[in-house]
Order: sequence, then C-alpha cells, then structure tokens
Amino acid sequence: MIVLDDLDKKALDHFRGFVVKKDLVGIIKGGANVPAFVLEYLLANTCSTEDEEKLKEGMENVKKILRDHYINPEESTLIQSKLREKGRYKIIDKISVDLDPQRDRYWANISNSNIKKANISDELVRTHEKLMLGGIWAIIEMEYDPMIMIGPTVYPFVVRDIKPIQLSSFDNSKISDKRKEFTKDEWKTLLLRSAGYEPLSEGLDERKLNLLLCRLIPLVEANFNMVELGPRSSGKSYIYKEITPYAILISGGQGSVAQLFVNNTSGRVGAVGLWDAICFDESTDKLFKDRDAIPLMKDYMESGSFSRAKGGEISGSASIILNGNINQPVETVLQTSHLFSPLSDEVNYDTAFLDRINLFLPGWEITKFSPKNFTNHFGFSTDFFSEILKSQRKTTYYDVIDKYFTLGAHLKQRDSKSVRRIVSGFIKLLHPDANYTKEDIREYLIIAMEMRRRVKEQLKRIGGMEFWDTNFSYIDKERQEEIFVGLPEDRGSHLIDSNPLAPGVCYTATSDGDNNSLVKIEVVALRGTGKVNITGTNNQEVKENIKNTFNYIRANEKSILNEQHSLAGYDLNIQVSNLMGAYINGGIGSAVYVAIISAIYKKNLKSALAVLGNISIGGAVERSLHFAEKVSLLSENGAKTVLVPFDNLQEMTTLPSSILGKTDTPFYGNSQMLLQKSVSGDS
Repeated sequence: MIVLDDLDKKALDHFRGFVVKKDLVGIIKGGANVPAFVLEYLLANTCSTEDEEKLKEGMENVKKILRDHYINPEESTLIQSKLREKGRYKIIDKISVDLDPQRDRYWANISNSNIKKANISDELVRTHEKLMLGGIWAIIEMEYDPMIMIGPTVYPFVVRDIKPIQLSSFDNSKISDKRKEFTKDEWKTLLLRSAGYEPLSEGLDERKLNLLLCRLIPLVEANFNMVELGPRSSGKSYIYKEITPYAILISGGQGSVAQLFVNNTSGRVGAVGLWDAICFDESTDKLFKDRDAIPLMKDYMESGSFSRAKGGEISGSASIILNGNINQPVETVLQTSHLFSPLSDEVNYDTAFLDRINLFLPGWEITKFSPKNFTNHFGFSTDFFSEILKSQRKTTYYDVIDKYFTLGAHLKQRDSKSVRRIVSGFIKLLHPDANYTKEDIREYLIIAMEMRRRVKEQLKRIGGMEFWDTNFSYIDKERQEEIFVGLPEDRGSHLIDSNPLAPGVCYTATSDGDNNSLVKIEVVALRGTGKVNITGTNNQEVKENIKNTFNYIRANEKSILNEQHSLAGYDLNIQVSNLMGAYINGGIGSAVYVAIISAIYKKNLKSALAVLGNISIGGAVERSLHFAEKVSLLSENGAKTVLVPFDNLQEMTTLPSSILGKTDTPFYGNSQMLLQKSVSGDS
C-alpha cells in the first residue's frame, strides 16, 4: 500500500513524469552495482505514478530491461556469447576509451561486460569526450564481427552507437514557474528527497539539512572548491557518485596532470574541462599521482584556468571537492593541530592551496546514515534533478548580499568571494525563481560566513599573522547593526564568546576564596527616562556595585558621555547571569561600567574579553580580591584578555605560567583607561 504525504501529491501534480518513488531504486537495485541515476532514468518513464498497479507494471518493465540488458560482472562471458550468437545486442554498462598511440586508434573498454579493446569510431569518441575521462554509463549498441583483424589477432567487438544515460533536453523555465507552488520548506524537502535523504526523519535537524544542501553547491556553482571531513558512512561521496552523470569520483592518488588538466601529447583537455564536479575521494591518503599537478591545481582553483606547457591558457568550470575521513574528535584535533591536518601531506600545510577552499563543511556533525534517513517518498528522478542543478551554473546571485547587508572589515577578497558564492548557491537551490526575502539572505549569509571562516581559522593556526583577520561580521544596512558570526567548534567548552562581544555584554568573575563564579553582564539600553532595572541576582552587594557604578556615570556624565547619550534619555535593563559556580559575590563594578557604556554607544567590546575590579562611587578603581583564582577561571573558559586593576600588579607572580601563555592581562588605573582597553578596534 502506497502512503503519500501532501508533498508527494504536490510533486506528482506538478512534475509527473519527472518524479519517482525513491525507495524503488533500492528494491530494484539489489546486488547490482549500477548507479541510482541509471535506474531512475529507466524508472521515471514508467513509475512516476501513485497508481499501485501501474507502479508494479513499471517496475517489472524496468526489471526486464535490466535482466535483458544490464550486465553484472559475473555474466560477462554470457553476454560475450550472446553477442557472438546474435551479431548485434544492446547493453547497459559503463564504457571508457583509451588511445593506443602505437596503432593511432581508440579502443573501448566496457566495464561489467569485461570487453577490452572493442572497436570504436573516432567520431563517437569526439562526440562523447568523457569516454576518455573515467567513462560514462550508457545504453550501448554492440556488434560482433569476427572479420576484424589487426595482424593475426581478431578484435571482433564493435561499439556502433552510444546513448548516454541522461535527459536529451531540459527546459529550466518549468522549474522557475513551478517553484512558486511550493513553500520554502517544501522545496527544501523535495530537493533533499531527490538526493535520497529523508529530511523529516529523526536525527536530521534544520542545521544538518543545511549542511546536506551545502554538498549540492559545487553542482550549481561553477569553479567552486569545497572540503568535507567527517566520519565514515556519512554519505560524503554519495552525491557525486550516484545522483549525477556530470560529476566524477577520483580515488585518492589517481589524479594525474594528463587526466585532470591536459595531455601535452594529444592536446586533449582533461577532467576540469569536461565535468561539472571532480570529487577526490579519500583525500586523507594521497591526492595526485604526480607533484606537477599541485601548482596547476592551485592555478585552476584560483582562476578557473591554467597555463599549459606549450603556451596558452586553458579554462574549465569543474568544481573541486576534497572528501576524507576524520578519525578523532574535533576537539582533540584542535587541541594538538588544525582541521586541515587529516588531508594528504601534499597540501595540509600549503596555505596557498588551502586558502582557495571556498567552503569547509563540518562533516563530523552529519550523522552516520541509517535506513530511516533515506527517503521512501517521491523526489525528482536523478537525471531530471541533475539537469536542474546543471542549468543553474550559468546564472549568478553574487551581488544579492549588497541589497541588504555590508560585509565586515575582516573579510578579505577571497573571503568575500567565497561567502558571496555560497549565498548564490543557496539561492539557486532554494529560489530558482529568484524570489527570496531579506531574512532568507541573512540565513544563507550566516551559514556562508561560518563555512568560509572555518577555512580562515585553520589558516591562522598554520600561517599566523597573515590570516589573523577572522572576526567575520556583516552589517544590516537598515538597522546599521553589526553582527558577528562564530564557529560551533570554537565555542567548545568555552563559555566566553571568542567573537567581539556584542554591545552591552561583558564577562567577569567573583570569588570569596572558596566559591568561584563566572559571571556574564548584559545591558540593554532603550530610549526612556533614566530608569534602571536589575535582574538575575538578589545579592545586595552585587546590586550595590551596580547602583554605585550607575551613580558614578551619572555624576560624571559630561566627561564620560556626550549630550546625545545622556543617561536621562535611556532606560537600562541590567541582567547578571551566573554561568558557573555556586553564587555571585560583589566586585563586578568595572565590568558593569564597560557594559553600560558599550550598550549606550552600541560599540562592540574586544573578543573573549573579561574585566576584573570595582569602581567606587567616587571613581576610584578598587583592587580585585582572590585575583589568581578569578583570572584562572576566566582563562580556562575562553577569556583571551582580562583587564586588571593596577593594584593587582604585584600579584602577577601568583598566576600559573600556562595561564600567562594563553591570556593577556593588561592593567588599568582609571575608568577612561578601562574603556580604551575594552572597546574593539573592529567595531
């Protein structure tokens, strides 16, 4: 009994003939080593229906075609015999071609049929150039002619015709016209079902769905470079092997200059000129057969072209994907090395190569797939789906960000280019009708910044100061508000944000000698009449600190604030949060001071900043008690800078050397110096 959900019915209504029930592939495939796009090519014509009888009939028809024409490797002798008996026969198989320079002719090799050195015309090879680059799946018309001899050897097998297994024509306007019939969530679900996933299954949340969509970006964006490292069995190569005839999977260490770029003898352009995507599987072992390929690959990844030995530029549009396994927890890798370290030794410390990566997909977040994660609903047949993806490569939405947002100062040219292209990729996938909202673009921009920032953060670990600008942000043009985008793995166990702190946010620590607490101060300044509202604590000493700090600012308004920012024009909501520890003690006035001023002026504070000390109502900076305990607690939880009163100077010797190695402790003597050392230079 077929159970359809509303999206299945909608897909059938609008795309009948181009959608198939995705679990049929698994049912038919059985032990056959045939890609999904081959099966769905056959299924789409007869099985794009909810009628159970027609579905069974269609499946029987496909099974018959496979039974009669698809060759399993163990049947190779039988098919050769059939060819001899019948003289002519159609088979479904993978065909590739080699050049025999000694005889100045091409030979076809037919994979499962185990036919080597079949005769093939130069014209067929010219028509289907991919035959020379790993081969293609096709319906092949074969002949047997025992009269063909070279010297004493008979070469009886002849390839008469080839019909590649992909759509012969495709109209992209159908997709843009029909997109409006679906909500964004429905379209995203349909796309992911078309790729074989079940978005509504347990374990796939919105974050993981967006990561799975990232795998499709190299298929809609030309010359896009991506790395994905993750556990085994998470489907890293599945997309490029199974769902499109326009991508090629190259096993680790197999990429040669002739195969990838150009054969200097024949002048034939390699894989970069003929495929939409080249996926290097197992990039953790070895990438290239010869070292000459690395400078060519760098050149190509940067510009989409390369120079050949005999002069002249050759261009291609293939995207490059590097896939590999990461065998340790990410936290462990980050403690001892960098996230590119699992890649092949040829490139894992080559910053020029790695900087050309547009997107680093955190494959460690994608669950190992179980049967429930694969769909049994309707999705686009893979030949139709691959044409949808291919058709988008000619359009670009590179400048869409500029309608609503400005990119922050830390994004250099390569960062900006990468972020723009990722956003463009998401628009092509989810809005092929170019109908999107500002909030859609914001969502894609945040994902894009994270994916490129991951590259930059690892380059900073390898290359140091050259890649220091990693605080990625965007500015909302309408609100003139700057938002910083962090990385999930950077937070790790750190409670203190490693990005520039948002206006009004500051961290501190309290201690009574026995109980240490990590404290977050958050101040929101709204236009109002000068009220102060304190939440998050009932401790009288803490409330007294806050009131004294507020009264100090009010008494010295003319020297601290300008006329447009008078305290009388704001209501302040001050929240005190205990992030770690038993309870909060006093001594937080300096952190409150910094938070209030930054909230009023909407200024970001420095990345991973904490402030110790207290300001009296008269403006005196008071020494911080239990200094070493507080600095240690802040440092262990991510503080990179802890501002400290001058009166604590003599206690520096009590700090462990491990703390001094990873946290700066600048001193301040008055409120003005405190403010100067707190405010981010990036805001």
